Amino acid sequence: MAYQSKIAEAIIRRLPIYYRYLDQLESEGVERISSRELGNRMNVTGSQFRQDISCFGGFGQQGYGYHVPTLKRHIGEILGMDRGYAAVLVGVGNMGRAIMSYDGFRKEGFRIVAAFDNDPHIVGTEMNGLTIRDFSELEPFLEEQKIDVGVICVPADNAQMVADLLVNNGIQALWNFAPVDLHHPDTVKSTNVHLSDSLHILTYLMNEDALFEKKKNHSLT
Repeated sequence: MAYQSKIAEAIIRRLPIYYRYLDQLESEGVERISSRELGNRMNVTGSQFRQDISCFGGFGQQGYGYHVPTLKRHIGEILGMDRGYAAVLVGVGNMGRAIMSYDGFRKEGFRIVAAFDNDPHIVGTEMNGLTIRDFSELEPFLEEQKIDVGVICVPADNAQMVADLLVNNGIQALWNFAPVDLHHPDTVKSTNVHLSDSLHILTYLMNEDALFEKKKNHSLT
């Protein structure tokens, strides 16, 4: 199957949405669906969906549409969900605990195999089958284990230091929940999850009508 050499980021961001809807359709027992019906469910046009999927090959049939379980499997493979990834989590505060508590990641092929913190009240406690290790054990652990992803849940002031340690010990992917953008080599892949950004978008949408009404009234004076 011939893929494009570089896929637009907007398309990549839509793939998990497509996968989620297909997973829901499969759970409802839907076996076949057209691009138009899919688009209506996902608030995109059927043409947009077909264009996005065609970047990775042809998965539908003219006049038949898409076989839901097969298309879901293909998108899962594109997203790398069939490979399985081992992760370490650094920072077992509120955010770290929430991530460790979510069992759905295993379904997505993502396993947190160890967690680290520097708080003596947290180190040695157990959570979701893991004993929280002291942060000083992180580097020796990485030297012995093959780890794919580093999950960073530490305060902003410590995030870059943790990222550097992870990268220097072979981690090539970072999932960052600290409220700061990280610096790392181009060979390292990272995603920043800034919860405040989502909140700010929500509060903007809540006030959007009033904002434009104020702007309109101002233009009339």
